[in-house]
Amino acid sequence: MPKIIIFGDESIGKTTFIRNASIDLFESDHAMTIGVDFYYKIVSVDGKNVKLQIWDFPKVERFKFLLPSYVRGAQGGLFVLDIADSSSLSHIDDWLSVIRKELRAEDFFPILAVGILLNEDIERQVSAEEAIKIAKSRNLTGFIECNLNTGENVERAFEALARLILEDKY
Repeated sequence: MPKIIIFGDESIGKTTFIRNASIDLFESDHAMTIGVDFYYKIVSVDGKNVKLQIWDFPKVERFKFLLPSYVRGAQGGLFVLDIADSSSLSHIDDWLSVIRKELRAEDFFPILAVGILLNEDIERQVSAEEAIKIAKSRNLTGFIECNLNTGENVERAFEALARLILEDKY
């Protein structure tokens, strides 16, 4: 079962993104007692069901010291940003530094940037072109934009990461 991490700044909609993922999402009852929420999600990749173990990290100082230990054993990640709030990109380098410090040079660890739109009435501050440029400059695997009002591309983000992880195994 692939373990993936979801990370990004507080109050940008990570939990909404995760919960919007699908009805086949199972939430742990250990939420926040260990400094991380975790979930299980089943996605279909090339006709095969893949169960993902999803670890959602809060950007809370009191839990920051735990992040490196949770990164170990993960096989990929989703960096979530709010396209209506450019400050959601402020700490991307901090996040990536902590995560990459735990990886070996030979590790394949795909990270997709996920731009979420929470409210269509709010003006965008991060264009798709800018997000793609940022993802490329940070050596992320790609960028996908998701609309949390309609659910557009939410499932696709998890499927894309699962596909990348599985392709590396074979």
